[in-house]
Amino acid sequence: MHDEFLCHVTAYGVCGGRRIGVPLGTYRAPTLALALWWLRDRASWIAERLDPQPDAEHFPPGALVPVAGTVPDVPAVLRTWCGDVGQQELVADELAAGRLVRLAVSDDTTEYELLAESVDALRMQRTIPALFVSIA
Repeated sequence: MHDEFLCHVTAYGVCGGRRIGVPLGTYRAPTLALALWWLRDRASWIAERLDPQPDAEHFPPGALVPVAGTVPDVPAVLRTWCGDVGQQELVADELAAGRLVRLAVSDDTTEYELLAESVDALRMQRTIPALFVSIA
């Protein structure tokens, strides 16, 4: 069982013809449960900012308009992922096994990426090449 997990959220877009990543948060989770909670929290946070409730008091009437039906619905995908118990169990199993987990969802301008990985697995990957270094 892996004890600590490094979690990242990044948004990627194109600026000046180059793909640019903007970090939206990093968290070093001391437990698997906290890593899963943080990923769900960040996914919900992104969804709420992309698709806020139209009747929220801080938006003037008419400030929010629906997008075309052809635009991928990133907030819906993120909300669905957060509420899918089976997906949460799959992520937990992958992380517990020491594997990197990546959730990426895109609309027509931006890709949102949520990553989590075991700190122990990262340490093990760094030491393996050192075990096979030729000295001659």
